[in-house]
Amino acid sequence: MSTDRTKISWNGWGWTAHKDEVAGNEAAWSWLAGELGMPSLLATPARALEDIALAPSRLNPSERAHFAQVLGEDRVRDGHFERAFHARGRSYHDLLHLRAGNLAAAPDAVLYPRGTDEVLSTLSFASDNGIAVVPFGGGTSVVGSVTADPGALKAVISLDMSGMDRLIGIDTTSFTATAEAGVYGPALDKALRAQNVVLGHYPQSFEFSTLGGWIAHRGAGQQSSRYGRANDWLVSAKLATPRGLLTTEDFPASSAGPRITDLVLGSEGAFGVITEATVHIQPAPKTSLYTGFLFHDFTSGAAAIRLAVQEKLPVSMLRLSDAEETRFYRAYGAAGKKKGFGSRLADAYLSYRKFGPDAAAMIAGFEGDPVSVERSHKRFGEIAKQFGAMKIGDSAGRRWHQGRFHGPYLREPMMDRGLGVDTLETATSWSKINALYSAVKKTLEDTIRETTPRPGARGIVACHISHSYPDGASLYFTYIFPRALDGDVAQWLAIKRAATDAIVAHGGTISHHHGVGEDHLPWMVQEKGTLGVDVLRAIKGALDPKGVLNPGKLIPR
Repeated sequence: MSTDRTKISWNGWGWTAHKDEVAGNEAAWSWLAGELGMPSLLATPARALEDIALAPSRLNPSERAHFAQVLGEDRVRDGHFERAFHARGRSYHDLLHLRAGNLAAAPDAVLYPRGTDEVLSTLSFASDNGIAVVPFGGGTSVVGSVTADPGALKAVISLDMSGMDRLIGIDTTSFTATAEAGVYGPALDKALRAQNVVLGHYPQSFEFSTLGGWIAHRGAGQQSSRYGRANDWLVSAKLATPRGLLTTEDFPASSAGPRITDLVLGSEGAFGVITEATVHIQPAPKTSLYTGFLFHDFTSGAAAIRLAVQEKLPVSMLRLSDAEETRFYRAYGAAGKKKGFGSRLADAYLSYRKFGPDAAAMIAGFEGDPVSVERSHKRFGEIAKQFGAMKIGDSAGRRWHQGRFHGPYLREPMMDRGLGVDTLETATSWSKINALYSAVKKTLEDTIRETTPRPGARGIVACHISHSYPDGASLYFTYIFPRALDGDVAQWLAIKRAATDAIVAHGGTISHHHGVGEDHLPWMVQEKGTLGVDVLRAIKGALDPKGVLNPGKLIPR
């Protein structure tokens, strides 16, 4: 296993040893309280694991003994930490339950297979004996995809794939690589870079997520404009099911009916367990450049992105923050710090250039050989200038690149202070993006105001364009709000429902890259249509006739 799980938080994000510099900045918390209309922020620590009782395992002794015989005693684990760690994913909703000590969803045991045959044997036995199986990669789902829910079955096991983490081989002629699905992002990247190639998939969860999880959620990395989404780079996969092994086709192209590989993408463990995958790889980039631009407003920045992607300009990323996100991160980082001469001079210059409160910051990224990077960078600079933007320097890009995986660490300090912080994302066409953005932002602001525990309190709602295409783009919303401590799950649900209803009403998908899980399940019929959901049910019935795989996810009951 390439990552030591005992060093990862069981009820939060990432390494337990991580210390966020903002956590101890009392001036920042005072500033944030004022931003949210609160007189102060309350201490709301999480419960310690040793203070939480777990229900006894529902596996009978003979069932547990069978798993131990197949896998080995050391790879069937039902200790307190193991069951708690695998109870849920890492969404805000999940953390509300975990921090409160609600471990009702804890699995009855955690199994660690080491090969496809062991996975197949486990699934066959589970199907025959009415035991639910929840595939578990890194456990970073933010939509409830790994909640250990037995559904109508008698027990549930978490099938942890992290022991299957080998890079099986690299084909430098075809430029593909094959790896086991449980390999973590950093381990896979290191192994590929040793051969001077990359997959190029770097989601924000990169440090703690796995190859199988990226495929199962049809993921998109931060540099997907250059390296593609999971559906672009996945060549083929092995999918273990209760009925046997489904090995998908690996041809570069074929007209022999629908592509079976597409059933694996976004399947979220409901159709089977991904055990191996072959992926497209690319030469490791010789150079990379991430730089900042400032636009007068979000609309002009979006127009610049649209022009760049529609003319097929080679970029790795164009990430545009709206005015609130631009303002918030600058003010949050500066809270408690005395403004120096350089900052005052910068403010004066921005005012002179007429960059006011609507200004929107962008990080533009370029990777590849030096000549193509410089050419693309120069051309995007021309496009940005056409829309009145100002280049703000490579230091902004370097800061983003250095901290690009650190955002989720901010949740726990905020939750420790009685705050909620969550995200949601969608995608829609360019012709609908302005209306959808305005509607969702207003809905979040209004619903937060209606559900806050104190009259006059409010939320902070920020947004950025995270991924872009010739016909549209993804919008990624982050919202911070005072928690209703006597009903924080109900508060979250009210906000989530209202925002997702607004997304659907304005022509957006319920998820661009997070997936469906439990959280988006109520909107799946609207997304796919009744007939579409019937097709998904038929596929599940063919591969998992007794419904043991990840109950309550992806497909409405």
